[in-house]
Amino acid sequence: MLLKDIHSKPHLSSLFYRWTEERREEFLDFCCGEKGVKILYDSFFKEIMNPEYASNRLEDFLSLLLGKKVRILVVLPNDSTRIADESSLLITDIIVELEDGSIANVEVQKIGYHFPGERSACYSADLLLRQYKRIRDKEKKKSCYKSIKNVYTIVLFERSPVEFRNFPTEYIHRFEQASNTGLKLNLLQKYIFIPLDIFKKNIHNKPINNKLDAWLFFFSASEPDEILQLIETYPEFHALYEDIYSLCLNTEKVMEMFSKELLELDRNTVQYMIDEMQDTIDELQNIIEEKKVTMKTMEQNYQSMEQDYKSMEQDYKSMEQDYKSMEQKYNEAMEKLKTYES
Repeated sequence: MLLKDIHSKPHLSSLFYRWTEERREEFLDFCCGEKGVKILYDSFFKEIMNPEYASNRLEDFLSLLLGKKVRILVVLPNDSTRIADESSLLITDIIVELEDGSIANVEVQKIGYHFPGERSACYSADLLLRQYKRIRDKEKKKSCYKSIKNVYTIVLFERSPVEFRNFPTEYIHRFEQASNTGLKLNLLQKYIFIPLDIFKKNIHNKPINNKLDAWLFFFSASEPDEILQLIETYPEFHALYEDIYSLCLNTEKVMEMFSKELLELDRNTVQYMIDEMQDTIDELQNIIEEKKVTMKTMEQNYQSMEQDYKSMEQDYKSMEQDYKSMEQKYNEAMEKLKTYES
């Protein structure tokens, strides 16, 4: 039925057969219920977790993650929060202002890129500055620092960066600045990193013990038996899967969404490969520099040895002259001795 619908519309058929066979099978599997939709695809994530018309879902997740009840006040534009072309590295980026004035930036990355800490620090600083400017413009000449609230940077990785794999039993990493003396200051920037691949390994064949793990399971589960396990344990997720099912009934819309995801994934993969190649280039450059230093040292050692050799050669010649002089004096002494004896 689904293939018949695709074949009946030339533009859908053309789009479908531009995909690889593997991607075509993936699309048919989740549309026909053989497998679940990958929630971390940008279009699907934003459709299901959209804070503009389903804010209770993101509010529930953030409340559990931040350990306090939160309510989303407004969705903020995110077009200026990425530096240069860095937005191409992200699959999803949702920014919301909470009721207490704090800002939460929820990011999803299919592939965990290099320098996750440095990147997140830059994005967090950008959000903090935007908040400061907005409050300053609103309060005019009044002091606005006391009005600035926390900025939460929350990153979910489908495939985690290498740094996280050194902690195979931990799947929620929380960061915030602290002093070495115990002095407490509110420095506003807080970070939460969630490597979902590590979560999946830890939760494999285990029961879902809490609601936060249930959300992480929802984001990462794609097999029908996993989805059934989640719904049986937390029936409230049934409504989210009903929305996904309804979405999949619109073949044209879901194909366009899926095609966009494949394009974005290709861009991400290319960027990842560029980063990997740059690492290799940097490593080779370091090896070349080390070899240059070694060659320079060897050259200096050779020159030093050459000077030592020349010095020894001069010493030898000097000793040879001394020997000849002594030999001559010896011969003269022997001649004199013979004269005295005769």
